[in-house]
Amino acid sequence: MSVSPSSPAPTENPPAATEDLAWRKHIPALAAAVAGIREASDAWDAVSDSFCDTDGWPVDEQGYEDAKVKRDAEAWRHVEVFLDHGPEVLAGVRATARSADYAEGPLSEDLRWLRGIDATLEHAGQLQREWDQILALMDASMPGSRQLYEGRTKEERNADGWHYADELAIRGPALVRAAEHLVRRADAEQSAHTTRARAALARSASGLRGTMPASPPAPSAPGAPVPGRSR
Repeated sequence: MSVSPSSPAPTENPPAATEDLAWRKHIPALAAAVAGIREASDAWDAVSDSFCDTDGWPVDEQGYEDAKVKRDAEAWRHVEVFLDHGPEVLAGVRATARSADYAEGPLSEDLRWLRGIDATLEHAGQLQREWDQILALMDASMPGSRQLYEGRTKEERNADGWHYADELAIRGPALVRAAEHLVRRADAEQSAHTTRARAALARSASGLRGTMPASPPAPSAPGAPVPGRSR
C-alpha cells in the first residue's frame, strides 16, 4: 500500500517500551472530542428538519440559524481539543506503527483513514491563528471594540470550522482506534518481554544452585583414630 506524501514512510520499529509512549495520555481527550462532535451533529440533525418545509427550505430562519450557531460552537470546542492533542498522538502512531501494519492486519484500514488528517489539523489551526490575530488587532487598533465584535467574529470562525469538525468526525475515530491498538500491543509485548526475562533469570538461578561445589568434609574430632593406621 502506498503511503500519503504528507505521511512519513513507515519503518520497521522495534517493540516500543510502554514508558516511551508518552502520547498515550492524550488518547482519552481525542476520544471524548470525537464523541462530542458526533453529539453536536446528531443534535443538529434531530432539529434541522423542523425548521424547514418539505422541500428543505427554512420556514423558521431565526430558529434555523440559532440552532446552526449552537452546533458550530459546540463542534469547534472539540476541534480545539484535536488541535491541542491530535498532532502528538498522530506523530506517535506513525512512529510506532510498522511497515506490516500498513499492508494488512487490524491497523491497515485505520492507517489509510489517517491520510489527509494532517491537512485538516493544519487548516483548522490556521483558522484559529487568524481569529487570534483578529482579536489582537481589535485590542490594538480599536480599544473596547472587542466586546462589540468578538461574538460575531467567533460565530464566523465556528461556521468556517464546521467543515474541519466534520472531517475530524470521520478521520478522528481511526486515529483513536489506531492509537489504542498500538498502546495495547506495546503493553502486551512489554509484558511478554518481562515474563521471558523473569523466566530466564529463574533458570539461571536454578542452574547456579545445581552446580555449587560440595562442602568439604568436616575435620575429624581430636583423638579420633586415623583410618588405616594400626594401633
